[in-house]
Amino acid sequence: MNKTANNVSSGAGGTTGALDMEKAAENLRGLLAVMARLRDPNGGCPWDLEQDFASIAPYTIEEAFEVADAIQRGDLDDLRDELGDLLLQVVFHARMAEEDGSFDFADVAAAITDKMIRRHPHVFADAMHRDAEEQTRAWEDIKAAERAAKGRAAGETGVLSGVPLALPAATRAEKLQKRAARVGFDWPVVDQVLLKVDEELAEIKEEMASGASKERLEEEFGDLLFAAVNLGRHLGLDAERALRGANDKFTRRFGFIEKTLGARLRDADLAEMEALWQQAKSLK
Repeated sequence: MNKTANNVSSGAGGTTGALDMEKAAENLRGLLAVMARLRDPNGGCPWDLEQDFASIAPYTIEEAFEVADAIQRGDLDDLRDELGDLLLQVVFHARMAEEDGSFDFADVAAAITDKMIRRHPHVFADAMHRDAEEQTRAWEDIKAAERAAKGRAAGETGVLSGVPLALPAATRAEKLQKRAARVGFDWPVVDQVLLKVDEELAEIKEEMASGASKERLEEEFGDLLFAAVNLGRHLGLDAERALRGANDKFTRRFGFIEKTLGARLRDADLAEMEALWQQAKSLK
């Protein structure tokens, strides 16, 4: 950890904070030791030894979603466990990088510490922000400058460069739209976004009427989804969160139908299931 990070950590929380930091450091050292043992060629775990960055990446993504799921359910006990699983993923990747001489966990911790200090000049330096909105704008400006510098180093200087391909599609769409909006490529009012949604829906109907291919329909459907994400963004809504909520609602309502019908579920007609669906809508 660098000097700045040490200064920050040593001044946080007083006596109680120092004891908590000591316990956290001890437990983290234990986790790092466990991962080193699992990856030890002499007696380590065969499965862990076979893994690489690419094979572990899907688990990392899955654990991040499980953290979000625990938060959405308000289950703090499960959140504690899921955060541990996610931390294990960070430790796993760092261990593999350490083995090939690229970086180690200490480098990871130092990098994020430096980044957080750099992005909070109103806390760690002399910058002043009147409110959270102004601070958010400053944060985005700092991030943009960092992306530009990183992009120049990698030979990627486009406004949309660096938005991860592995993000969930709705999340990536929103990030792309936000990037474009920062340079003025955006509808000024939400009514225009609504018109775009209507336009994309009309184009799907036209393609269906003309007997378009599956590939063509998929393209138009993608345009509609992209426009819907843009509508959510203009309304201040998170598309990924909204769709997760819709999934949960569907699961809950269909579960009511399934429980009510029991063994008759597969024999019930659509009218009966629709009536139960409407009944489920009235329930919380």
